[in-house]
Amino acid sequence: MGTQPAEDSRRDRHPWDRRRFGQLLVGGAVLAAGGVLGRRALAGDAATPGDPDGTGPVTLATGKDTAGYLRGVLDGWNAAHPAEPAELVELPAAADEVHAQLGGGNGRFDVLNLDVVWTAEFAARGWITPLEEAQFPLGGFLPPVLSSARFAGRLYAVPYVTNAAMLYYRSDILDAAGERPPSTWAELARLSGAVAPANGMAGYAGQLSPYEGLTVNVLEAVRSAGGDVLDADGTPVVDSRQAQAGLEFLAGGLRGGWIPQEALRYQEEESREAFQSGRLLFLRNWPYVYPQAASGGSAVAGRFGVVPLPGPHGPGSGVLGGSALAVSRFSRRQRTARALIAYLSGRDVQRQVLVRGGLPPVWADLYEDPELLERFPYLPVLRDAVLAAGSRPGIPQYQQLSLALSATSYEVLLGRRTAADGLAALAGDLRDIVR
Repeated sequence: MGTQPAEDSRRDRHPWDRRRFGQLLVGGAVLAAGGVLGRRALAGDAATPGDPDGTGPVTLATGKDTAGYLRGVLDGWNAAHPAEPAELVELPAAADEVHAQLGGGNGRFDVLNLDVVWTAEFAARGWITPLEEAQFPLGGFLPPVLSSARFAGRLYAVPYVTNAAMLYYRSDILDAAGERPPSTWAELARLSGAVAPANGMAGYAGQLSPYEGLTVNVLEAVRSAGGDVLDADGTPVVDSRQAQAGLEFLAGGLRGGWIPQEALRYQEEESREAFQSGRLLFLRNWPYVYPQAASGGSAVAGRFGVVPLPGPHGPGSGVLGGSALAVSRFSRRQRTARALIAYLSGRDVQRQVLVRGGLPPVWADLYEDPELLERFPYLPVLRDAVLAAGSRPGIPQYQQLSLALSATSYEVLLGRRTAADGLAALAGDLRDIVR
């Protein structure tokens, strides 16, 4: 979760529907825990808790394994634990479908592969059980990945896959122009506005369609400018001068033309295709793009590179993606479930996560492995990106926060309101959401 491209966003399936969003608003605020999520929480709380010491066959429930590597990973566990075999249960690829089937509280699944933004909600609802940190190899992990695995000071999930965005650039175009890849927003804007059109291409794009990807793009820009959405106490601070500067960076790019208007319809795959087909000079996207852009059929194979995301005065701030493994509170075989998580988060399996699954592992030393560096040359940039990244707000109401943030930001990007006005209104909405 959080490592694969989002669903198709063709124009006839545009994800932003004002009527749908309006149904989720009450007095300008998105419905919080008292709505659907609140009813689900009650259903989960009413279920019978499982057995913390139970052993036996377990299920690992996850979103669709698009790389097709997980069954092979579980074969290793099953060969060593014939009395406690693990069965893989693949759910639909759509994140909301996975969330719906994993949440609510039931005993169907033992180990849950959660998107990192779900940990707080699942913990607060009582759908997953706390874990003892000493049982897992956390000391070998990249430090930032643990931030999204804890809630209220306790470990509720073990990081399994991490993610952070990088800036893809056309190395051949920049070399021909005698330019280096940008490290600041000003350099990105200059090169996008001058070098790109001189070569018959658009400048820069991220994922600006109104969905979770826009939330992440805006949060990266806001934090790079020194702002944030919530402070350490969970109080909305999104109407700060710094946050306005971050959102205005994206809005100004659209007004200035160095971000193409088409980017307002881009999710991960649309933006990848634009870069990979040679239509973009710069692209903000996740690491999964690298092997596809480097493949034999790609128009940019051998003609691109990656650097950290730029910020106002140097490298910017990223936002962590990825997934983490949790034990269902309603599992009757929680001891085996914990042992399976320890196995899946071990170094040997984490190497397979990268080699066989093509996904960023959470073990720090794998990013310095000479054999892996030869095969995955972007690992040093990705490691720096992860180390510079922060988690999305770790609150149970994150889904509502994200919907409000992406909808407001989209209005600003369309030019229907200013960044100052939009973020001031958003701050009021967020106060209702997090109270």
